[in-house]
Amino acid sequence: MRPLLGLVLVFAVCTFSLYLLSVRLPLHPFSPHPPRALKFPSDLEELRELSEFLQDYKGEHQAYVLLLFCSAYLYKQCFAIPGSSFLNILAGALFGPWIGLILCCVLASVGATCCYLLSRAFGKQLVISYFPDKVAMLQKKVEDNRNSLFFFLLFLRLFPMTPNWFLNFSSPILNIPIVQFFFSILIGLIPYNFICVQTGVILSTVTSLDDLFSWATALKLLAIALVALIPGSLIKRFGRTRLRLEPPNSAQLGPSKKQT
Repeated sequence: MRPLLGLVLVFAVCTFSLYLLSVRLPLHPFSPHPPRALKFPSDLEELRELSEFLQDYKGEHQAYVLLLFCSAYLYKQCFAIPGSSFLNILAGALFGPWIGLILCCVLASVGATCCYLLSRAFGKQLVISYFPDKVAMLQKKVEDNRNSLFFFLLFLRLFPMTPNWFLNFSSPILNIPIVQFFFSILIGLIPYNFICVQTGVILSTVTSLDDLFSWATALKLLAIALVALIPGSLIKRFGRTRLRLEPPNSAQLGPSKKQT
C-alpha cells in the first residue's frame, strides 16, 4: 500500500504542476491572444488548433512554449499516458524537422527513464502482482538474450512484443541496466519519432486538401517511410542471426509429447 501511495503522490504533484503551467500563460497586456487553458489534444482537429495557437504564441514567448512542451512530453512518458504521437507531430509543427526530432528523442528517453526510476522505487510489486505472466515471459526473453541485450532492447522498440509502457515499467524487475535502457530508447524510437515529426512538418504547411494530395507531399511521405524502414530492417536482419526471439522447439512440445 505504501508504494502505491507514494506513486499517487508523485503523480498528483506532477499533474498539478503541469496544470499550473497550462493555465497561467504569460500574456502581453496588448496581446491579440485571449487567455485560455491548454489541454492535451485528443484528435487531429484539436491538434491543429493547438498547433496554430502555439505557433503564434511562440513568437512572443518561445522559452515558455519550449518549457510547456517539454513538461507535457515528460509527464506523458513518465506516467505511461498514451498520446505521445500527437506531441511528436506537434514538435514537428512548432520546432521544425531536426530540432523537433532531437527534442522528441531526448524527451522520450528521459521520460521513459523517469518511468523506469518510478517503477524501481514504487511499482515493482504492483507490476508483478498485476502482470505476473507477462513479466515471466519477458524475463525469459531477456535472459535468453543477455549476451546481446542492447540489440534485443533495440529490437523490442522497433518490433514490440509488448507495449512500450509495459517494457518501461518492467525493466527494473528484469535487471536491465539503466544506461542500456536509456540508449535503446534514444536510438530505437528514432524511426517512429522521425515519421511523426516529419508528418507534423508537412501538416503545418498544408492549407487545403489539394496540398495534402499533391505529388510533392506524396513524395515526401514516401521518402520518410523509406528512411524510417532502414534501421528496422538492419535490426531485424541482425535479430535473425544473433537474437533468440522464439523458444526452442522442445519448449513448445506439450506434456504428452515430452513423455513419449
